[in-house]
Amino acid sequence: MKTILSIIIPVYNEENNIYKVIDSIKKIHLPNVEKEIIIVDDGSWDGTSGILKKYHGDSEIQIHFSRLNFGKGVATRIGLTYATGDIVLIQDADLEYDINDYPKLIQPIIENKADVVYGSRFKGKIRNMALFNYLGNKILSWLASILFMRHITDEATAFKVFRASTIKSINLTCKRYELCPELTAKLLKDRSVRYAEVPISYIGRSIAEGKKIKLRDGVTAIWTLIKYRIFK
Repeated sequence: MKTILSIIIPVYNEENNIYKVIDSIKKIHLPNVEKEIIIVDDGSWDGTSGILKKYHGDSEIQIHFSRLNFGKGVATRIGLTYATGDIVLIQDADLEYDINDYPKLIQPIIENKADVVYGSRFKGKIRNMALFNYLGNKILSWLASILFMRHITDEATAFKVFRASTIKSINLTCKRYELCPELTAKLLKDRSVRYAEVPISYIGRSIAEGKKIKLRDGVTAIWTLIKYRIFK
């Protein structure tokens, strides 16, 4: 029996990258795994929407459009409502993460050794990560490790994979980039959730190249981790 992998792609203004991401996902071969690609266009105003419309009729792809830009958290939550797979993988719509890492990301779940798998950039290969982002990621990982008493090397990684029943069992309320810390807090606070990390490759991009995360998002992430660990 084939495993179904639901790949959720929240996208906002990525006209230069989205078609490359989609085509790379479609081309990668995963033995005994059927891919279900769910794309949520979060109110893009560049050429992203026009590119996505070209994929209508593709049996592997579902595309959902939002008129307004609500944020990555909302777009991901919308994608989750359409996911029918056994495993859920969240994929950014840029080229910072290597899709060739898919097999090792899903393997611990397929082998029933984990319920949640984080792709760790700090265990793998990193290129072009700005010092500000490097330090921010290290702080978030250190804080999450202390708060949840797990060894977490890359809390803010965008490569997070879940057993579908595990991620759908939690009530997400995130709107923007607090998606990652809310997932970490609500899943890893439950000691029955089996957590694993695998090394991945990462090539960072600059703000000029389209990177959207800002200082305020890092502050919000810190508060989100603390809030859900202590107060909820």
